[in-house]
Amino acid sequence: MQTIAPLWLWATFGGIVLVSLFIDFVVLKKQGSHDIGVKEALNWSLVWIALSFMFNGLLWWAVKDTSGSTELANTKSLEFLAGYLIEKSLAVDNIFVFLLIFTYFAVPTHFQKRVLMIGIIGAIVLRTIMILAGGWLLAEFHWLLYVFGAFLILTGLKMWWAASQEPNLDDNPALKLLRKLLPVSKHYDGEKFWTVENGKRIATPLLMVICLIALTDVIFAVDSIPAIFAITSDPFIVLTSNVFAILGLRAMYFLLAAVANKFHLLNYGLAVILVFIGTKMSLIDVYKIPVHVSLGVVAGILAFTMLLSVRTAKPIPKKI
Repeated sequence: MQTIAPLWLWATFGGIVLVSLFIDFVVLKKQGSHDIGVKEALNWSLVWIALSFMFNGLLWWAVKDTSGSTELANTKSLEFLAGYLIEKSLAVDNIFVFLLIFTYFAVPTHFQKRVLMIGIIGAIVLRTIMILAGGWLLAEFHWLLYVFGAFLILTGLKMWWAASQEPNLDDNPALKLLRKLLPVSKHYDGEKFWTVENGKRIATPLLMVICLIALTDVIFAVDSIPAIFAITSDPFIVLTSNVFAILGLRAMYFLLAAVANKFHLLNYGLAVILVFIGTKMSLIDVYKIPVHVSLGVVAGILAFTMLLSVRTAKPIPKKI
């Protein structure tokens, strides 16, 4: 696996992630369990987005300094931005599933932020392993690009079909498996993952939620990681764009959860994006679609879908 990033940039990236998580945990501990409003979620979302753009600027400078090529620096910066936007947009689908899980288990809103924080750490670790493994596989077996491309197209078509279906966790195989493996209490015990009932130590519903969110993220990573590899083969850019998108996932969840009903067509847009990226990956040896074109297509599809969603959203009935 080859990467344009110098060793010091890898170290800087690792330091930024560790410091960001530490600050987030400190703030989380000081605040304690509380409901996160739209204003707080919006402020944190802007902080994470600003941090991502600052890192992209650092990436541009590092590539320019190492290679002496402004054109290469521009290309790598656009690759990061495209990967970040794709991961950020596909994370929306994660968020709707998270919302479904929280609703199904009736998780109190003031417990949700801790669950998401733990889920984010797990996602970073698992995705790092998957990205490094994926980068090695693609470097050794080029034909896997066609497999990933076909997989993304099929996933996009499946997502389009499922967009109009009512989601239901009752038939979820992961949930059925977890219930067989773990005896679960019917009641929450604060933010604890384990409790004691009738002298036996059993899991609380909160632990079940954590496990489901972790499994959900792994499933979605199988879609999103190949999508970014369609933009760039540089494992550093794939990893950093992925991780920076994940860091803002908790804030984005609380922001979108408040307005989820306004973006009811978003899944159709995400389906089209997956089909486009899968097609781009499948044609990579025939015609390589420029990064700025991919970025424009993804941004355009998202903007159009969100605008159409807002215009066609059903008005919320006023309380009498």
